[in-house]
Amino acid sequence: MLAGSFFMALEMSETESARPSHSQAAAGEQLHAGSTRMPPWNVGELDDAPRLSWRHWTQMLGPGLLMAGAAIGGGEWLMGPKVTAKYGGAVMWLATMSLMCQVIYNIEASRYTLYSGEPIMLGKFRTHPGPIFWMFVYIALDFGSLFPYLAANAATPVLALWLGKLPDPDKIPGHKTTLQYISYGILMLSLLPCVFGGKIYNALKWIMGIKIVVVLGFLSFIALMYSSASTWGSIFGGLFQFGTVPVKGNGMENVFTSLWTGKGFPDFAMDAVPPLAAFAAIAGVGGMAQSSISNYTRDQGWGMGRHVGAIPSLVGGKNIELSHVGTVFKPTEQSQRHWKRWYWHVLRDQVVIWMPACVIGVALPAMLSVEFLPRDIVPSDWTIAGMTADGVAGRVGGNLGAFYWYMILFCGFLVLVPSTSSAADGFVRRWVDVSWTCLKSMQGLDPKKIKYIYFGFLSVYFCSSIFFLSVAKPVGLLLIATNLNNFALGVSCFHTLYVNCSLLPPPLRPSWPMRILLALSGFFFLSLAIVMLAVTLKWLS
Repeated sequence: MLAGSFFMALEMSETESARPSHSQAAAGEQLHAGSTRMPPWNVGELDDAPRLSWRHWTQMLGPGLLMAGAAIGGGEWLMGPKVTAKYGGAVMWLATMSLMCQVIYNIEASRYTLYSGEPIMLGKFRTHPGPIFWMFVYIALDFGSLFPYLAANAATPVLALWLGKLPDPDKIPGHKTTLQYISYGILMLSLLPCVFGGKIYNALKWIMGIKIVVVLGFLSFIALMYSSASTWGSIFGGLFQFGTVPVKGNGMENVFTSLWTGKGFPDFAMDAVPPLAAFAAIAGVGGMAQSSISNYTRDQGWGMGRHVGAIPSLVGGKNIELSHVGTVFKPTEQSQRHWKRWYWHVLRDQVVIWMPACVIGVALPAMLSVEFLPRDIVPSDWTIAGMTADGVAGRVGGNLGAFYWYMILFCGFLVLVPSTSSAADGFVRRWVDVSWTCLKSMQGLDPKKIKYIYFGFLSVYFCSSIFFLSVAKPVGLLLIATNLNNFALGVSCFHTLYVNCSLLPPPLRPSWPMRILLALSGFFFLSLAIVMLAVTLKWLS
């Protein structure tokens, strides 16, 4: 609540008068802003936000819950244990920075949706020079979302559960083939919630809720029972050791301390850049997938999302439809009071649900790796998803250790498969929304037909994912996707800032402190991407 109050205080620091084109628009009219190649908004009324209480606690579970479930995935289960096993908990501050920047982005992306009922992706396409230009830009930035690295890595715990031991595809060719076929099956399984269940958003939210309870519950138990106080201190202390980096010779130094004492910049270990940048990129959600928060804000019916609708599943979504355009409201005194209450919903959702779940989700798997794995371990490409299970089983021993081994691998399955569902849904709905609003050939379709468009895009996604699963190793997919994700989220931060400062009426625009924080977030992710690209080019040369 203190963090929520802080963000609200930032918003209250800016006061501006309403822009005439918005304040004079009457209900029933249409309003145009940005590129004339995009259809105009409808104009409606902003209803008041519901009054939440603990008696109706389920109403407090919004987009943050789904995104938190999606966040406990690749970065937490794959790269977190990899980097902390090698460098210790001192690098956890990268996750803190990434998550803080993502919270800022989530709030600002949802701001646009509260006003228009549209996802932030459509807001970007409304800016000049127009949708055709931005389509090419974002196809390039979103390309990494086609890499199904979560499904690829989820195959390892599944085969391990069947074999009773970790597979070794580098030495046993049959394991490699089996892992690929299992990854195909996992991909198909993960897409089922996108086909059945009525409103796709609701199906995914409940799946993610179950995932959070089971995974974080079990990992918390293991950490409380078997992790030492020094491990707890290493991980949670590392969340705030900003500037501590690996140096040549397998040591760790803090950049700020080194500069303060006159030693200059430490001799950074350049081979640490790819895994650390990848860890920061997918701690939380990352990449263009981060923009899904605004899609889910709309589907939750928050703000003006109630006037727009949601994407239904192919089976079970008979009475659900999606408008082709958003609906905005006049910034009157009453609507601005309603707006502030909706904004509090977003703050609460991010600060009380999303952020804590992400911090715990990134800390617990890292804690297991620090506690149960030897330092400087280098896991093979095919065993990252299950590399801590042997360490836990060996420490505990007996039947209980064997039970923990199976449970950790099962948690790995629960971590990766639902996240594969949300990753697929996020990619598909981004481009379905864009096509539904931007393409003239779709603008005249019945709003209930959106489910067929969604299923068509989902089929294309499935076929492309099968291709990538057939030609690349899991970690190869992971490292490529994460560097593209850093570029994508960095650009998306700056573009979202422009959208909110140009398309929204002045009273609803972000305050100057929030603008600065969003710009710094964009700089953080672009810096990671540029550094990783520079290191890669140096190696290639």
